[in-house]
Amino acid sequence: MRFPIFAAGIAVAAVIGVAQAQPVPSAPVPDHQGHMTQMQAVQQGATITTGPIPTLPGQDAFGAVQEIVSILEADPKTDWSKINLDALREHLIDMNEVTLHADAHVEQIDGGIRVSVTGAGRTLDAIRRMIPAHANEINGLKGWQARTDSLPNGVNLFVTSSDPKQITMIRGLGFIGVLVTGTHHQRHHLMIAKGEFQH
Repeated sequence: MRFPIFAAGIAVAAVIGVAQAQPVPSAPVPDHQGHMTQMQAVQQGATITTGPIPTLPGQDAFGAVQEIVSILEADPKTDWSKINLDALREHLIDMNEVTLHADAHVEQIDGGIRVSVTGAGRTLDAIRRMIPAHANEINGLKGWQARTDSLPNGVNLFVTSSDPKQITMIRGLGFIGVLVTGTHHQRHHLMIAKGEFQH
C-alpha cells in the first residue's frame, strides 16, 4: 500500500521541479524612446491616460531646472539670448557635492561655530566656489557675522553672533542648517539661469 503513496510523492516532486525550472520573466526595461513618443502625443493633444498625472519630476536637480524654465516661459520679458541653464546645472552639481560629499567638521567657538569644509577633486572645487559666496550672503542675516578663510583642501567657515539666542541657534543649525538659512539661494538660481550671477 505504500507504493502508490511513494509514486504519488515522486510525481508531485517532479511537477514542482518542472515548475521551478521554468525561466522567471525579468522585469521590463523602461522604454525611454517610447515614453518620449507618448509625451509628444500628449503635447499634441492626444489623450493616452486617465486619472491623476504625477507632479514630481523624479530627480531634484531636474525639477529645479524645470521650475526655472516655467518661470522664464511665463515672463514675457525673458531675454532668451542671455539664458544659461547649463550654468545652473553646474551650480546644482556644486550643491550636490557640498551637501553630500564634502567633509564638514563643526567646532564650537566663542559666539558660534567654525566649520572646516574639506574635500578633493570636483568636491573641493565646489567647496571653494560655494562656501565663500554663502558666507557673503548670510553675513549680517539675523545679526550673524560670517566669514571664511582658506585651507589647503577646503575652506573654514566662521558663523558667530553676539546674541545668546542666536548663538544657540547657530550651534543648533550646524553646517548644513546655516547654509540653507534664508531664501537667497532660490533667487540665485534664477539669476544664474538669466546669466546675471555666478559664484
